[in-house]
Amino acid sequence: MRRPGLSWFEWSALAVAALIAACALVPGLLAPYAPLDVEPQRAFSPPSAAHPFGTDDSGRDVLSRIVFGARDSLTIGVTATIAGLTMGVVLGALAGGSRGRATAPLRFAADRTIEALFAFPGLLLALLLISIRGPGVASLVIAVAISTAPGYARLVRGGVRQALGSGAVEAARLQGDRAVRVWSGLILPEALRPVIVLATLGVGQAVVLAAALGFLGLGAPPPAPEWGAMLNAGRPYLVKAWWLTFFPGLAILAVGIVTTVLGRAVERRRGYA
Repeated sequence: MRRPGLSWFEWSALAVAALIAACALVPGLLAPYAPLDVEPQRAFSPPSAAHPFGTDDSGRDVLSRIVFGARDSLTIGVTATIAGLTMGVVLGALAGGSRGRATAPLRFAADRTIEALFAFPGLLLALLLISIRGPGVASLVIAVAISTAPGYARLVRGGVRQALGSGAVEAARLQGDRAVRVWSGLILPEALRPVIVLATLGVGQAVVLAAALGFLGLGAPPPAPEWGAMLNAGRPYLVKAWWLTFFPGLAILAVGIVTTVLGRAVERRRGYA
């Protein structure tokens, strides 16, 4: 069956994703100023030709801070997604693939761990973990990773259990194939197929969650140009300087929309594989 092409909206999302990636990889080529340059005489300058996104309370260029902040925000989001995905795959494989009396305690422990993590809303669980470890980027990554891991774990668990009952796996076992070969060649590829799409969506989810925690002052300390921290810094000046929160919020919204659109596009194309 022929795969459908990308729509104009998906091409637009891809272009925005490329721009965001460029901001994260080479911010110095795109930002007109250094993100920490302070010019008190230019404080609270509205958007203009010299400062398209205006300046903050210290005269720092908001556009430059958003461009440089893409690296911090995306690094946190991608790292947390990879860590959460890894934890989810391990938990899901243990919960779905442990069979027999000898491995029953392992399966029970993995199942109860997934259920316990699901019992807490993601933001509440992240706040709990950060309250234990203390604020900071490392704590933020760990908190977001653990908050997103249960979703991956449940999906992998279902995929593993479905793959274990498939005819291909039974045939491989009857032929005497080794367990490692069966798992690496048949079970895990089938179980991880839907997780790839979810991980694409998960990057945006992780960025939004990290920004929410940064907004609460639990992420990168100021004056780091992290988008959530920028939202928090601009909150007292919502009436006086709307651009301090509008543009960082727009960047967070753009990442969320782009990852959702691209994730759905991947899902749609995989359906025609």
